[in-house]
Amino acid sequence: MAAKMAYDEKKILEMLREDSISKRRAFEAIVNNFSEQLYWQIRHMVLSHDDANDILQNTFIKAWLNIDSFMGYSKISTWLYRIAVNETLTFLNRQQRTISIDIESDETDIKNTLESDPYFDGDETEIMLQKAIAALPDKQRLVFNMKYFNEMTYEEISEALGTSVGALKASYHIAVKKIKSFFDNSD
Repeated sequence: MAAKMAYDEKKILEMLREDSISKRRAFEAIVNNFSEQLYWQIRHMVLSHDDANDILQNTFIKAWLNIDSFMGYSKISTWLYRIAVNETLTFLNRQQRTISIDIESDETDIKNTLESDPYFDGDETEIMLQKAIAALPDKQRLVFNMKYFNEMTYEEISEALGTSVGALKASYHIAVKKIKSFFDNSD
């Protein structure tokens, strides 16, 4: 069994341009380094552990299939976030087309999903927060999750999403106001 390789972006980029064995080892290091943070980014958008795992797997499959076209103009993490975001939004759009959403049953579904999920250990406040986040439009939810949970800067989010910093700040501000309003109305 090979030792786990330390993550060094410059070395990884060099290995990606080498022979197939080096390329596989470099990609394995990428997967090992970014799996957890990408999983949680996806998970905050879809709530279900199984769906998040499927989307994460699709993200890495798409990355592997397109690794030769990665030019290194951005960080690997930025490129992976963009793929993960696109895969998540595609999943959500497909899901919305197949399911007619009633907001009351949707809130019950969120609570039931979270409470029955062995990977969720939050309390009632966390459930309310997830309900509030789930009620946001996809773009606001995505920006909120990246800023709040992943503690990304607006510049990092801008690079990952291809959106201006000003628009991201506005989306985040509106999302926070909606979440605050959700909590105020729940009292």
